[in-house]
Amino acid sequence: MAAGEFPDSLADVLSVVPRLIRRRLRAGLTTPRLRGAEVELLRLVAARPGIRVSAAAKELCLAGNSVSTLVNQLSRAGCLRRETAPDDRRSALLFPTAAARARLRDWETRRSALVREQVARLPEADQAALAAALPALRRLAHNLHEEADGT
Repeated sequence: MAAGEFPDSLADVLSVVPRLIRRRLRAGLTTPRLRGAEVELLRLVAARPGIRVSAAAKELCLAGNSVSTLVNQLSRAGCLRRETAPDDRRSALLFPTAAARARLRDWETRRSALVREQVARLPEADQAALAAALPALRRLAHNLHEEADGT
């Protein structure tokens, strides 16, 4: 592979794998499916209960109004609960509902099983190559996140 082809091939694979995982996981859903950005927001709120909408927007590299729209949709779906911030009545704190936590646990369990199954199907050399690439992929994700933050 020519050196110039590598970044493009990497970008292609990095976008295809999550999409294929989501597609496979949708097949077993018994509840209405959530879009990728909705799942990302729910995962963030579950990890950081009480996060403000503005902080969630910054963390997800999304516009504040986009996150507000997602919050409204997830609140109507019974997945998020909003509370007024005690120090700023204009600001909302976000909390996952029990139903959202259950959905996330189910999704994460199914995702882990799917990826574990698919990785196990690979030759040992490919498994080792993927494991060796994880630190570099984490640094790539970190760099992309920093640049999106403008830091």
